[in-house]
Amino acid sequence: MNRPFVTTAAFALTLLAGTATQAAEPAAMSETARMNYALGYQLGRDLAGTDFQSEALLSGIADGQKGTQPKLSPQEMEGALKALEQRISEQRAKEQAAVAQRAAAAGSAYLAENALAAGVKTTASGLQYKVVKEGTGRTPTASDTVTVHYRGTLVDGTEFDSSFKRGQPATFPVSGVIPGWTEALQMMKEGAQWKIAVPPNLAYGDRGPLAGQVLVFDVELISTAPGAPAGQ
Repeated sequence: MNRPFVTTAAFALTLLAGTATQAAEPAAMSETARMNYALGYQLGRDLAGTDFQSEALLSGIADGQKGTQPKLSPQEMEGALKALEQRISEQRAKEQAAVAQRAAAAGSAYLAENALAAGVKTTASGLQYKVVKEGTGRTPTASDTVTVHYRGTLVDGTEFDSSFKRGQPATFPVSGVIPGWTEALQMMKEGAQWKIAVPPNLAYGDRGPLAGQVLVFDVELISTAPGAPAGQ
């Protein structure tokens, strides 16, 4: 039976099924209370936007813990869980669509404003870049490998990745990254520092957690080497 919102193992962690205790300070919770709270919170997140009846839920948990005869037949149980899974999927799809719509609007507004900023240039593909520091070294080709430092943010300034924070630059093939990066790197010279704004179609498109997002990167091209890095 498919259980999309909680595993049987997680249910085994629920030691106090009949009542729920909420502590004002999480640090004051006992280990058992923390397990119960974590499970309850996860269930709450999974059930957001769906009809929720706590009495029926607690009754089911209690019966399951005690091993008593369930109030539903196996067929009814499976049908109910499938219906719940569908409702959850529909709710998540609505939420994701709303998030994508807001991201698209914010991204379009950012690109329109950024295109008018001093020093910003826009390529034929829609990539926007600003040269912060000119480089003097070699310009990489699509078949090269580069070593860079970078910081990536959303248009609202939320940072999602940074080699600076890790304290170590990243090395990868020029052709092995998102199209916006591949294009920008082949216009830079070693030692250059650029700020680039990558539209969704040159980033992750409609895939993954950054789907539909305009991504902003501070990029420093440290060095270029011919060919792919060892092991690739």
